[in-house]
Amino acid sequence: MKVLLLENIHPDAAVRLAKEGHQVETLSRALDEDELIEAVRDVQLLGIRSGTSVTERVLDSASSLLAVGAFCIGTNQIDLGAAARRGVAVFNAPFSNTRSVVELALAEIIAMARRLPEKYTQMHAGIWDKSAKGAHEVRGRRLGIVGYGNIGTQLSVLAENLGMSVYFYDIADKLALGNARRCSTLHELLETVETVTLHVDGRDGNRGFFGEAEFAAMRPRSLFLNLSRGFVVDHAALRRAIESGHVAGAAIDVFPHEPKGRGDEFVSELRGLPNVILTPHVGGSTEEAQQDIGEFVAGKLADYVATGSTSLSVNLPELALPEVIGERRLAHIHKNVPGVLASINSMLAQHGVNVEGQLLRTRDDYGYVLTDIGSDYSDEVLAELRAMPVTIRLRTLRSALKSLRTNDDRLTRCDP
Repeated sequence: MKVLLLENIHPDAAVRLAKEGHQVETLSRALDEDELIEAVRDVQLLGIRSGTSVTERVLDSASSLLAVGAFCIGTNQIDLGAAARRGVAVFNAPFSNTRSVVELALAEIIAMARRLPEKYTQMHAGIWDKSAKGAHEVRGRRLGIVGYGNIGTQLSVLAENLGMSVYFYDIADKLALGNARRCSTLHELLETVETVTLHVDGRDGNRGFFGEAEFAAMRPRSLFLNLSRGFVVDHAALRRAIESGHVAGAAIDVFPHEPKGRGDEFVSELRGLPNVILTPHVGGSTEEAQQDIGEFVAGKLADYVATGSTSLSVNLPELALPEVIGERRLAHIHKNVPGVLASINSMLAQHGVNVEGQLLRTRDDYGYVLTDIGSDYSDEVLAELRAMPVTIRLRTLRSALKSLRTNDDRLTRCDP
């Protein structure tokens, strides 16, 4: 199969997929929508990071596309609904860079508390200022974590180890770890803590989540961090809060509009402000994290091609049969309506096809069934399965997984 990996995805991903027999092409930069439309016309597997958007227009042009791998945590850059409607599986790496993001957050909290950005700038300008004014230890300070997921919880534990008191706010009911205390509202957290760090997800409801009112609700001379999504913070409001002195320092790793490639100009109203740390979306960009992400997501793509496994897919029902135990495996993505499994088995029985293993899962509007069969079958069986009104995508997988010989049959394509 043809694979396209964009945005400097770790080389281990290309190595893994090439070992599986796929033809891999890599690009170091993101592609805009029109470029991506041209690039994916004959691609079966696509790998991206946060700088490339997979829109419905892109998916319309990619009739051969089987799966998209987001080599990062977030998937808001992918139209998940449009992908599901076309039977395109989407995978990400929800845990691989957690530690790297947490370590950066802790480093930035300490750096801002000690006002190291200003000391750094002064030293490079030849100015020696050994004053302790405005510099503080983080021990004993109150940290507020907004979003208590994988990153937020690990940050909670490590911050407590540094002697910080941890408070958190999450819209979901989350178990507090260690001595962390849950706040019932965001406003309660903001008026309690001295450092606020955002670790929310990329859902549309979080767009513009933190703005003028939220900065005003923070305690005077607090610190602020955002290592989650660029569009959740009003940067103009943050600039005003810093210039007024209400916010004593900020660390921002994500931005509403980010350059597509290395060396492109970075434009932001936050440039040039004192005690502000700006980093180019590198929260998860350690060699350890990127290697783990490359191996993890590439493995998910390879497993999906070989066995039909959708384990940890973010848009299709999750299921996995560990190996093809019959002659072949049928992977059938369909609309989630009653009676689909019965219809599939009835068709197979009418043609004398024996089922040796089968598993069905549903998720929202979609269903996915893997069926292992122990005998050969005619093209007529595939034609009838494709002709079912509920069929979105049908693939056949052979039991000789080492060769990775697969056929991809979409409803709009007639040849198996």
